[in-house]
Amino acid sequence: GVGRSTTIKAIMGDVHAAGSVRFRDEEICGLPPYVIARKGLGYVPENRDIFPTLTVRQNLLLGVKNTRRPGRWTMDDMFEMFPALRQRADNPGGVLSGGEQQMLTICRTLMGDPHLMMIDEPTEGLAPMLVTQVADLLVRIAARGVSILLVEQKLTIALNISRRVYVMGHGRVVFEGTPDDLRRSDGVRKEWLEV
Repeated sequence: GVGRSTTIKAIMGDVHAAGSVRFRDEEICGLPPYVIARKGLGYVPENRDIFPTLTVRQNLLLGVKNTRRPGRWTMDDMFEMFPALRQRADNPGGVLSGGEQQMLTICRTLMGDPHLMMIDEPTEGLAPMLVTQVADLLVRIAARGVSILLVEQKLTIALNISRRVYVMGHGRVVFEGTPDDLRRSDGVRKEWLEV
């Protein structure tokens, strides 16, 4: 790979990082992941890390930030965004389809009330209809004031929902700009994004 997933894992404290990682003017490099999460970073891994024997409701509750202040997101918000999760609220997470598990993982992360969500390949392996649902959800999340760092190989999705685009190659950023900048940059697309 080019280092996209590793970059997110390093920011989240899941892998050792050298140098500096700052979030909201605070150094977070070297902190444990649970401390980083409490500071407002949410992480949606590409492997849909749900708890298969816990119910959908229990999986969502695990994401709740333990503070005295209520968060911006409630379980009702999650069920409104994904009615299928409401219908399966008392079912074990392990019986959900891959797409439903992806939705559950995103919703569980939202329950932690993050300022920034880092989402790794959310559409990987999903049916086209679910890809559209995930893209729509990301737009709604951003509209409610949550910044999103999205790792996504489906260029159309990324360009349609992003304000800034970064292309990585060989472990470094090889392009940064707006979606329109990338659309106009034939050389970058041909060298780094086309198969």
